[in-house]
Amino acid sequence: MRKIAVVVTARPSYSRIKTVLEAVRNHPDLELQLIVSASALLSRYGSAVDVIEHDGFEIAARAYTVLEGDKPELMAKTTGMGMIELATVFGNLKPDIVVTVADRYETMATAVTAAYMNIPLAHVQGGEITGNIDEKVRHAITKLADYHLVASDKAAERVLRLGEDAASVFVTGCPSIDLAVDVLENPAFDFDPYAKYGGVGAAPDLSSGYLVVLQHPVTTDFTHARDHILETLHAVRACGLPSLCFWPNTDAGSDGTSSGIRYFREAFGSENIHFFKNMEPQDFLRLLRNSRAIVGNSSVAIRECAYLGVPAINIGDRQVGRDRGLNVMDVAYDRDDILRTIEVHCGKGRHAQDLIYGDGTAGAQIADILARVELRFHKMLPF
Repeated sequence: MRKIAVVVTARPSYSRIKTVLEAVRNHPDLELQLIVSASALLSRYGSAVDVIEHDGFEIAARAYTVLEGDKPELMAKTTGMGMIELATVFGNLKPDIVVTVADRYETMATAVTAAYMNIPLAHVQGGEITGNIDEKVRHAITKLADYHLVASDKAAERVLRLGEDAASVFVTGCPSIDLAVDVLENPAFDFDPYAKYGGVGAAPDLSSGYLVVLQHPVTTDFTHARDHILETLHAVRACGLPSLCFWPNTDAGSDGTSSGIRYFREAFGSENIHFFKNMEPQDFLRLLRNSRAIVGNSSVAIRECAYLGVPAINIGDRQVGRDRGLNVMDVAYDRDDILRTIEVHCGKGRHAQDLIYGDGTAGAQIADILARVELRFHKMLPF
């Protein structure tokens, strides 16, 4: 059987790749080697590893790599630590193909390590455009990867413009949309988020509508992360709607975002806001599906919410250039503008479904591709 090593490094990476893990595990010609690393192992960021194990996945290896802090050099050092640890893991597991997900800096460690160890590399979600350091990382991984499992036709075009062989590019859609399909089939908000996930802050009544707030730091502007989240929280507080706010990721600036959340909670109160670290992927999408809107700068607002028809207020330039549907309204880091946009966008109701990131069959497609592609780890630019 062909051994497929999938490296999950963060909570969003798991939701992006969960259906691929299921499809690989269930494929008769594939053996899943699941590696959990970086912030996915840390309780501070929601212990995604606990969710992974709860979902029944067997973990082949854990790689502890994160150097925590608020400076860009710690992202670089974490990438280096990732290469050191993953080299040992890959040496022990001896996978036939390594799969890396999206564009976080930890995925660079996966890509470089596989390339130097002559292991074929498959990259999920290449060819997209955003702001942030992710823009550089994503395209660098494209050049290191041997197979490109992209989410859209536009993404495929960009990968080809980077000089990749058309035979190595497969338009599969985004695996996270597979989860959204399941949520649309079973949309009921049938759990109590306060009882199931704890968190801190007020517990406002959600029965008449609520917001979901998820905002990450921007690594190219990380010194302003605290100011950015405070503008958002002031707007959310002023709108008066019950709001469920989630912790940021581990990028440079995360300490600024999280300290801003703590400061706001203590200084201004949060009668309409409750704060969570993490949720299981389907629960989070079900929460989104039943919300009035999502506020912040997460890619879930661009991807899954386009499919689910959830209005999205996208703040700042973290997602600049990313293909988006009509559910998204962009706004600057200004509390008054954010408040006005929330009021306008929430009044529009749910949007029509947009298939910009696929139809919900990506996991099965990717597993079939991994089972049949020719194993290769050498490539050249065309003469």
